[in-house]
Amino acid sequence: MKKHLLFYALLQLSINMFAQQDAWVYLVDKQNVATSISNPISILTQKAIDRKNAHGVAIDARDVPVNESYISQLKNATGITVKAKSKWFNAIHVRGTETDINNLKTTFSFVDYIVFADKSLNVTKTIKQKKQAKLESALTVFTYGNALNQIQMIKGDQLHIANYTGTGITVAVIDAGFPSVNTMSSFQRLRNAGNIKGVYDFVDRDNDVYTNTTSHHGTLVLSTMAGYVESQYVGTAPDASYYLFITEDDTSENPVEESYWVEAAERADSLGVDVINTSLGYKDYSPTYTSYSYSQSDLDGYTAYITKGANIAFEKGMLLVNSAGNDGNGGLNAPADSPNVFTIGAVNSSGSYASFSSVGSAFQPTQKPDVVAQGQASAVINENDVIYTANGTSFSSPIMAGGIVCLWQALPNKTNAEIMQLVRESASQYNTPDYFLGYGIPNLQTALNLALSMEDYKIYDEIKAFPNPTKATISFNLPSLNTSYSVRVHNITGRQVLASTVNQATNQINLSSLVDGLYFVTVYSNASTKTFKIIKN
Repeated sequence: MKKHLLFYALLQLSINMFAQQDAWVYLVDKQNVATSISNPISILTQKAIDRKNAHGVAIDARDVPVNESYISQLKNATGITVKAKSKWFNAIHVRGTETDINNLKTTFSFVDYIVFADKSLNVTKTIKQKKQAKLESALTVFTYGNALNQIQMIKGDQLHIANYTGTGITVAVIDAGFPSVNTMSSFQRLRNAGNIKGVYDFVDRDNDVYTNTTSHHGTLVLSTMAGYVESQYVGTAPDASYYLFITEDDTSENPVEESYWVEAAERADSLGVDVINTSLGYKDYSPTYTSYSYSQSDLDGYTAYITKGANIAFEKGMLLVNSAGNDGNGGLNAPADSPNVFTIGAVNSSGSYASFSSVGSAFQPTQKPDVVAQGQASAVINENDVIYTANGTSFSSPIMAGGIVCLWQALPNKTNAEIMQLVRESASQYNTPDYFLGYGIPNLQTALNLALSMEDYKIYDEIKAFPNPTKATISFNLPSLNTSYSVRVHNITGRQVLASTVNQATNQINLSSLVDGLYFVTVYSNASTKTFKIIKN
């Protein structure tokens, strides 16, 4: 018996040694960082630079691309396949045997450390895993009244009446396939306006997002925002501009999809995208990769690779809207657990909780979901130009994202954090949030009115905070309206870490006692507030 046990143990060891593994290889440095930052047009588009400047977002080393020489050397390494790259993390997603991947650390001096997707293979570092995307496909015949209901529920139609339909705002839809979007009559208005700004398939590494796909999920998602059928259907942001990115691989469930997503978010940032909608989520991998799956405690807003990428995307000034997931009491998916992601649950047409909508928990550092929109019997358009209804937070998310796009068009000087907070404050149960509906159903007209009703709204646009980034001291350029202003500093989890008072004579606060990182600095008067994102380094 002992011999048999030893045989099976050795057999299992042999299988493990030669099995294909996924891992992130983190690199030690980048090329020409200072030169690139001083000449940002060499690494970013002008639109991206303008967006960052408008919202006080620093251009830093994370914006500099990965060293291509390092990538080439890894591609030529024995047994290694390079699957994706991330400039934000300065990391490469590779696939190979455990032995071949570990050999990279001893072979190449530019390899800093390696994190396996299978956390049992990590000696000193741990990696957390993914949730299988729920791509809804059960459709029923749609009636027009339901299409009207999903925008009226959040009062997005009131923004349209005021001529806020998404013009000037750029959205990246990160999803599965977008079949027939290039030919469907339902997107003709979008195409005629030149509002499909670009496409890319990060899975197959090509620009074919319209035909080389096994999923129509992205088409359905896009229709809720950008679809238009005369007298029959209008999406929530019909005049926004869109990038269409595929990161979901329908043929398998593997953490490389998290890496694809981070790549797409990085590209979106470089292109000047304002809003990202993701109707995907990661927690439980397929049976082949169960060792990669995330536990509930892993969904803490900071652990999953995709969640960490989402946190950086938020720091870069983008507003991320993500479906909560369709697991009901099974809980949220990543990156919906992030405090910096606007997580959308689902309700039915009457505003009641949809039983499939994933609920939040105490594991998340902030209230989740944030808000809800119609995700049960949502009106969508499929690749055959047919209007149907479908169920899922996959659709409540873009319905809400489109509404947020219109709100941001109306309030272009607001930051991503400020827009999110306005939407929360407008919601139906803001004072009594729960894990099912979050803060409830938003009223976007109320959110707009709330922002515009601030008595010194224009005065607050005169307030400036500098320098940014800072090593210690922040100075304020203040109007003379008030003799003094209250200042509160919060970290990215929302916890207040500093409070002070400033005026024109004493207009500085000192952050030297705080650890390096991103902070939200809010200046208060009796009637209004203005929030700055400040990086301390």
